Amino acid sequence: MDILHLVDRLEEIMNQAHSIPFTHSSVVDEEKILNLIDQMRVAIPDEMKRAQKVLAERDRIMAQAREEAERTVAIGKEKHDQMTERDSIAQAARNQAEQIVAQAHIDAERIRRDADDYALERLTQLEIELDRTLTQVRNGIRTLQTEKIEKETKAQVSLS
Repeated sequence: MDILHLVDRLEEIMNQAHSIPFTHSSVVDEEKILNLIDQMRVAIPDEMKRAQKVLAERDRIMAQAREEAERTVAIGKEKHDQMTERDSIAQAARNQAEQIVAQAHIDAERIRRDADDYALERLTQLEIELDRTLTQVRNGIRTLQTEKIEKETKAQVSLS
């Protein structure tokens, strides 16, 4: 289940809570909140799996870039070998092959940089989502703990 959906459900439960008059406290269904927190604990590994998929995608793009670079280099070398057989244009062929190889290296490096940028952007977005979600979860826990302490205090006061 999507962690953001669970956070929305937590917020919905908090919004539906019954207010205690003359306080900033509310009464919530503890079982619902605890159930939701358990679901969040299960959902967070899913978010980590998404991060791993982003990294796997980055690795796939990098492997594809390497393959393409190797293919381009092989084509360049093949052309280089063919052209060096002709004495009259051997020097021009060497220059062109070197340019092709150099361009292949430049292209491969650009593709690697783009893949790294993509992965960094996705991981940064995921980190922001996880930080926001963790903050919301901590706030929910803190609210529940405060309410529990207040209930226990009121119960003790009424027993006295």
